[in-house]
Amino acid sequence: MRTAIIGLLLLCLTATKAQENYPLDYFRSPLDIPIILAGTFGELRSNHFHSGIDIKTQQREGLKAYAVAEGTVTRIKISLWGYGKAIYVAHPNGYTSVYGHLQKFSPKIEAYINERQYAKKSYEIEIFPDFGELKLEKGELLAYTGNTGGSSGPHLHFEIRSSVSEKPTNPLLYGYDVRDATDPVLSKLYVYPLGENSEANQSNGRTELKFSRQADGSYLSEKVNAIGTIGFGINSFDRQDLAANQNGLYAVEQIVNGKTYTNYNLESFSFGETRYINTLIDYSFLSKYRQRIQRLFKTPKNNMSIYKETYNDGKIDVREGLSYTVEILMKDFKNNITKVVIPVEGKKEVLKIDNEIEKTDNYLVAKKPNTYNLDGAQVYFPANTFYENFYIDLKKGKDTVTIHNSSVSAHQRFTITFDTKKYGQEDLKQMFIARLDSKLNLSYRSTYKRGHTFSTRTRDLGTYTIAKDTVAPKITAKNFKDKKWLSNYNYLSLRITDDLSGIDTYSATINGKWILMEYEPKKNTITYNFDDIILDQKQCDLEVVVTDNVGNSSTFKSTFFRK
Repeated sequence: MRTAIIGLLLLCLTATKAQENYPLDYFRSPLDIPIILAGTFGELRSNHFHSGIDIKTQQREGLKAYAVAEGTVTRIKISLWGYGKAIYVAHPNGYTSVYGHLQKFSPKIEAYINERQYAKKSYEIEIFPDFGELKLEKGELLAYTGNTGGSSGPHLHFEIRSSVSEKPTNPLLYGYDVRDATDPVLSKLYVYPLGENSEANQSNGRTELKFSRQADGSYLSEKVNAIGTIGFGINSFDRQDLAANQNGLYAVEQIVNGKTYTNYNLESFSFGETRYINTLIDYSFLSKYRQRIQRLFKTPKNNMSIYKETYNDGKIDVREGLSYTVEILMKDFKNNITKVVIPVEGKKEVLKIDNEIEKTDNYLVAKKPNTYNLDGAQVYFPANTFYENFYIDLKKGKDTVTIHNSSVSAHQRFTITFDTKKYGQEDLKQMFIARLDSKLNLSYRSTYKRGHTFSTRTRDLGTYTIAKDTVAPKITAKNFKDKKWLSNYNYLSLRITDDLSGIDTYSATINGKWILMEYEPKKNTITYNFDDIILDQKQCDLEVVVTDNVGNSSTFKSTFFRK
């Protein structure tokens, strides 16, 4: 590890100017097919910005992925979710390329990681090879594309990061060409009264605005009659020429009477700030309607580096009797622009829609730690768990506690603690903390047990309870039968499922020797490739043990034969 770090630092020192100007001809494409995007850099995702581009792989797996430049492998990670099978390559110019959701690695890298998986007896693994241990030439086969991890379909997740700061940058800045002459799409437009006495279009709450297309291709919004401080929000997306995907914008600019009030773009950001995406979007709207409104004004705690220019935090102070022209420019990477013009008149009107704040007995001050007792349960919020102060709704049911609702985003984890003295000691082993969704379905939460005290750390508000799981996981063979000859089989596949607390661990042996089973939780399958171990015995006794999150365990045994 130390050797790798020293080598990486030396490599980066040779590229002192690399970060100032993006090299346009240094990197080749990671694939041999045209680049068509399923996802753009900086796209708005759940609790984070997308840190790379998602390249379509023609709806299939197994395409060859290549090293985009000369370099050395500095990290290999295999996880059930996230990037799945991923590899990181540091290059002499001070950048690192990242490839995610892979099906498998090139033969030399596959052998390298396979050896370490067997040594650790684990499918999930993270390795940091010594610097220069796994060197690659530009264009050398690196891996094969896949659908592993949190991917919802076959594609290659591709990033370019600074090797020093690890900040990802938009890969399109490095000369990759994507056909795009299509303007971004404006779906919805909103106005927000922001001050205590502010109002817009006879409302003191968020209001949707109608707009129409003009002859020059721009949009004109209905007039806004307002008084006080207001802001605007957009629901918008971009679309490339050869894809129907609704991708993210590259840049947004808001101009008021010729002056720029907001200007941000998705050229780069740091992973440390990515969760602050929840200060950019209207999170309560997202939780209710599953749509993301990008707010063009900054809210408390929004100090993200994506902003190139702001004035008055993007908020517009409207005075009675004055007129304002607001222009919002939505841009993609190829500078295709969609413009909407919003006429604003400083005019006080009779309030028809009064959006009163729902008040409860508990007002939470975000910058302070807060603890609440709920009769047998307790919730503790560290300071700055939330972005803003709000009235928090807390309820104690017969067997549940409800901690507000999903309309508020928590920036960091908070702790929920249950007193389980009312349950028998023998029951506690199979019990856990669960969250209930709107349909009362239970989902397991990592539960820490100390005597009769159960606790969990989470970012999700909602309803929680203590649940019990007494049913062991199920294991069934998928592609083979007991006592059969499998000489022509390339792999074994089994299905593993659990009905409540979820699968925690699994392990498999053949004739008493541990074998590597690749777990695909999206398909509930574990797979063993016969190439991993040369079996010198005709009779093979397979044993698979699967354990759920509360310790219920199942064992599957089968015998097969191979020549």
